[in-house]
Amino acid sequence: MMYQKIINKEAKVALIGLGYVGLPIALAFAKKVKVIGFDINEDRVKLMKKGIDPSNELPASEFKKSDIEFTSKLEDLKKANFYIVAVPTPIDEHNLPDLKPLIAASTTVGKVLKKGDYVVYESTVYPGCTEEDCIPVLEKMSGLKFKKDFKVGYSPERINPGDKEHTITKILKVVSGCDNESLENISKVYEIIVEPGTHKASSIKVAEAAKIIENTQRDVNIALMNELSIIFNKMGINTFDVLEAAGTKWNFLKFFPGLVGGHCIGVDPYYLTHKAESLGYHARVINSGRYVNDSMGFYVAKNCVKKIIAAGKNISKSKVLIMGATFKEDVSDIRNSKVSDIVKELKSFGVKVEVVDPHADSSELKHEYGFGLNKQGKNYDGVIVAVNHKEYKNLDEKFFKSVLSKNGVFVDVKGIYKGRIKNLTYWSL
Repeated sequence: MMYQKIINKEAKVALIGLGYVGLPIALAFAKKVKVIGFDINEDRVKLMKKGIDPSNELPASEFKKSDIEFTSKLEDLKKANFYIVAVPTPIDEHNLPDLKPLIAASTTVGKVLKKGDYVVYESTVYPGCTEEDCIPVLEKMSGLKFKKDFKVGYSPERINPGDKEHTITKILKVVSGCDNESLENISKVYEIIVEPGTHKASSIKVAEAAKIIENTQRDVNIALMNELSIIFNKMGINTFDVLEAAGTKWNFLKFFPGLVGGHCIGVDPYYLTHKAESLGYHARVINSGRYVNDSMGFYVAKNCVKKIIAAGKNISKSKVLIMGATFKEDVSDIRNSKVSDIVKELKSFGVKVEVVDPHADSSELKHEYGFGLNKQGKNYDGVIVAVNHKEYKNLDEKFFKSVLSKNGVFVDVKGIYKGRIKNLTYWSL
């Protein structure tokens, strides 16, 4: 039994892809069993060998007392028997699924796959992807037969970047397998590290679908809040005041307007709508939600511009400071950050834009979006707090007055200063 071999340290667990998802899983397993951590990026591997998380999520202490071998060499992967694939599943410029990292990882695993081995996918995909896109690659590269020679399962990741409470070991894990034996083994293997245990999904497709609707549900709910904020703005009432009042009802769902970026909520629904299109169904609600959320960066910028013009300033000679560039608060991850939309839209009006962020990497931003970080100056015609990092939460009106020019505009995207700004032109979603 695979589980028994892993527990007895006769078989090794391998993690393919050591990013936000893969590394925490690898280190959690490495506290209990033998692990191989594989990543194609040699620079990242070198950092991890020194006990440094390239994603800046985990402290050095997490690497201690871990039975793990970090590598970028295919040869080292051959020593494993239970492979967990945790590579990114992004979308391309047309909002279509980009399966290149997943297929590349499947190719890598296929080259080292042996009889009796297990492969479990954690990457978020549309229902059917594991069986239709990944398994044929494993068979082709290994020359082995699925089910007869090797087993496959799917267990969706539920890691929330920046969240120190809901970590891999604390969240119930959904697991699935290609048959009863694999389901039992995969479940038991994850129970080595997951304290609340596992939920056994009835099939791989069900597990894939469960993951994708977790993020789709959040996306649609946030889109509703964003649309309401646009409507309430036209009515001249504060959305957060409305939500506070409505939230006094016991069954009101507490979602809030904001920028929806990152590599989960802003991406996963496109995997589902793509699959639906291929089956001849156009997903109206999900696509509408995506449209609303994808347009919020431009909406914020336009409202900032309107307020600056209303203050009697020449917009093409204006200067705006954006505070925050990551996709969410208190993380360094800039993937699919909607702050770039605010920058782009402001620049289209001829505005000089400066960006600060205590967590983001300037060269990464430059590479990804064409702008880097600046040193904070003074005399801005507008200040936009786009990401509510903890470093910003206690700033007061005096601070914003000190960096704004006369009649400057203050935009508080998430409404974190609501009720605290008395003498500035203030706007929030």
